[in-house]
Amino acid sequence: MEYSKSKLAIVLSKLDVFPSPKPGLEQYPTDSEIAADVLWQAGMQGDIEGKSIADLGCGTGILGIGALLLGAKKVFFVDTDTAALAVLGSNLKRAGITAGFKIINQDVQGFKEPVDVVIQNPPFGTRERHADREFLEKAITIAGTIYSFHKTSTSGFVMSFASDKCFDVTGRWEFAFPLKQTLKFHKKKIQRIRVTCFRLSKMHRGTRHKT
Repeated sequence: MEYSKSKLAIVLSKLDVFPSPKPGLEQYPTDSEIAADVLWQAGMQGDIEGKSIADLGCGTGILGIGALLLGAKKVFFVDTDTAALAVLGSNLKRAGITAGFKIINQDVQGFKEPVDVVIQNPPFGTRERHADREFLEKAITIAGTIYSFHKTSTSGFVMSFASDKCFDVTGRWEFAFPLKQTLKFHKKKIQRIRVTCFRLSKMHRGTRHKT
């Protein structure tokens, strides 16, 4: 890989974030160090280079852009918010990326392109209940490998969901996720919440979950 993890984090830290975050969409920037860590882990697993990837609910694109910098073959950026996608466009230019991607302005439920890997930081479901489940439901229909961020307190749900859908939890990374004071109801300048990124892998036929 051309990028070291630290160099990737530096490049991602220079990308623009949401100009006017929308509370209903739970828009908050993914920390560049955390994004670089997960993407680097994915790269070490062989899940980035030469792969087709969907960044569902991409926002301003930090995860998908990082994947392209690490050698992804193609990234689909999917989001409903045109303002966020406008920032994504400028971020792609800032990162020097001119090809290998497609920007799709639609709800993730309408996205049907099969890909190798989904990398997503969905809404945690604090404003709209089960919003994160909708993203997982879509991800399992288009990819056999999924990296998805969720509040650590909902780990039981993610584990149960994976088991029910014949996916194994093959990796998990926990972070103290920084939420910066970007919305009016945020009382602290930075609030850290426990977040886990799960790697889900579709089980091969004839295999069972380990207990």
